[in-house]
Amino acid sequence: MKKYLSRSGVPSIAALCDRWRCTTPRRALVFSLLLFLTATLAAQSPQNPSPMVEHTREHPRLTKTTPAGQRLPLELGTLFVPQRVTQKHGVRLLFFFHGGDWLPQLAISRQHNMAVVTVQAGAGSGSYTKLFTDPGRFSTLITEAEAKSGITFSEIDLGGWSAGCGALRQILNDPASYDRIHRVLCIDGVHTGYVNGKPGPLESQIETGNLDVWLRFGRDAMANKKRFIITHSEIFPGTFASTTETADYLLHEWSLKPHPVVRWGPMKTQMLSEVKSGGLLVVGFAGNSAPDHVDQLHSLPGYLTWLMK
Repeated sequence: MKKYLSRSGVPSIAALCDRWRCTTPRRALVFSLLLFLTATLAAQSPQNPSPMVEHTREHPRLTKTTPAGQRLPLELGTLFVPQRVTQKHGVRLLFFFHGGDWLPQLAISRQHNMAVVTVQAGAGSGSYTKLFTDPGRFSTLITEAEAKSGITFSEIDLGGWSAGCGALRQILNDPASYDRIHRVLCIDGVHTGYVNGKPGPLESQIETGNLDVWLRFGRDAMANKKRFIITHSEIFPGTFASTTETADYLLHEWSLKPHPVVRWGPMKTQMLSEVKSGGLLVVGFAGNSAPDHVDQLHSLPGYLTWLMK
């Protein structure tokens, strides 16, 4: 059968018709059948991760360490209070999604009077969105963290990398939770879908409903009511909108224009664009491979310094 397959793995119409000695009506039937087969195979094919890795820039990584402090299991995630945090008031609490435990804990240990709740829910932003379909769950987590640590947290912040930003969006969609949040850090993870389910053919039309809460938070940040940082890379997923496309849309709606820059960012990342307005910061980075995506997670200590300014 292999000699009757095309390069795409779908049987060749001409080859099959010659094998089956098709008449004209049979050729039409074979053509219809193969169209159905091709569509079915395409629908079942998942997006393939990019195998590309470039070696121009270094991709340094933080060394895995276990900073001293309390680690308290919560109903969702783990609360980490660094050893040097001795106050029971005036401590900021960061909820960080999709970064594992040790890396956000290491980043927080370098900050002043800050604790972190780390949450890992799996792959895909949908798994993080589902965590907060009950709008009261976030408030309950804060209450539990305060009860177990004996700390009354002064400010609540949100952070997420990649798919973890789905949790941030869901939390902010609840008005009560929105009011409690002071700062938000979205690391290469603001995505949405395409209107027609695919990009192009020229500039893509993206679904904007999932971006409404970012628009609102950004406007509050521009008015210095909140603090908001968005980072994005050049990675193009193909089956959903890239972080560059969503950043471009948000900036357009905010009537802001990205400024091209050429300088180093945290962990030897290469900054390409930057926009500042009040408490809003949007930064674009070079790179469209998996290591470039991970670079941004390992830049978390640097991003937190930006966030706390």
